[in-house]
Amino acid sequence: MQINDKSGVEKYLPNSERYNEMVYNRSGKSGVKLPALSIGLWHNFGFIDAIQNGRDILRTAFDLGIVHFDLANNYGPPYGSAEENFGTIYKNDFKPYRDELFIATKAGFDMWPGPYGNWGSRKYLVSSLDQSLQRMGLDYVDIFYHHRPDPETPLEETMGALADIVRQGKALYVGISNYQPEDTQKAAEILKRLNVPFILHQARYSMLDRWVENGLLDTLNENGVGCIAFSPLAQGMLTDKYLNGIPENSRASKNLTYLEKETVNNNLEKIQKLNAIAQQRGQKLSQMAIAWILRQPQVASVLVGASSSNQLKDNVKALEQLIFTEEELQLIEKIIG
Repeated sequence: MQINDKSGVEKYLPNSERYNEMVYNRSGKSGVKLPALSIGLWHNFGFIDAIQNGRDILRTAFDLGIVHFDLANNYGPPYGSAEENFGTIYKNDFKPYRDELFIATKAGFDMWPGPYGNWGSRKYLVSSLDQSLQRMGLDYVDIFYHHRPDPETPLEETMGALADIVRQGKALYVGISNYQPEDTQKAAEILKRLNVPFILHQARYSMLDRWVENGLLDTLNENGVGCIAFSPLAQGMLTDKYLNGIPENSRASKNLTYLEKETVNNNLEKIQKLNAIAQQRGQKLSQMAIAWILRQPQVASVLVGASSSNQLKDNVKALEQLIFTEEELQLIEKIIG
């Protein structure tokens, strides 16, 4: 909802019933509960995008009880622009509600030129977070992630930097992303010794990409760490978009890095069969795909992107039907196993 104050300036007033319908799940053994759906700002929030659309999406998210906003230093394009746009929106709309929000950012991918703008050194992580906080207009983030493992920097240095960031008050919790089970275990052991609250692993997970089931979910469970899943719709394959092949102007038709025509064609039969099950459940394929991930007890939240407020509202409807029968799970497993 919005009103105009005495000066005529538009003021955002969130939905007073925003916490009534959203499902909240505990992240591992921490004190943090996350909304079952969280909003990612990877796409649609850069300088190439309309900031008013991004503003509408975030307002809709908060009105629906989605309090977790997920960013990274390199989101845009260009790099840093999603954080900067978020900072503008935050200042105008969300600053009074800072203590209701759980804001994340990350560092680990290429960000600026030279040897200190990438990977996992203490120099890079500390500098990057300082820049992120400035762009967003925040004193701290709720969670700061190392975005990907660094094969050349000792894990002790990277995790030590995360620990110091928490002690400096720049982040309340830490997380990692894209780590394999073995390195996740090592990271957990280091952070436990340092007495640092490691509460989340952000991992790619969908019906068509199940690598986390090969040891990662078990590792997280053993260490009391939650999982937040990204790319739950497999870059759009688990939506209505590709049911009848590859439409013009779709992501796959352009053969972009994250989704190629061959990938869609190879999965088309699976997508159509899964859609039939979703229809029998009274759901869209995208909604069933989100619900299927949330059935895993280690998954605290599913990270969704949105190009519009309506798309986000559509995804949230997945929470209306989270229960699967044993027969449904067996049919799904036969298709995707």
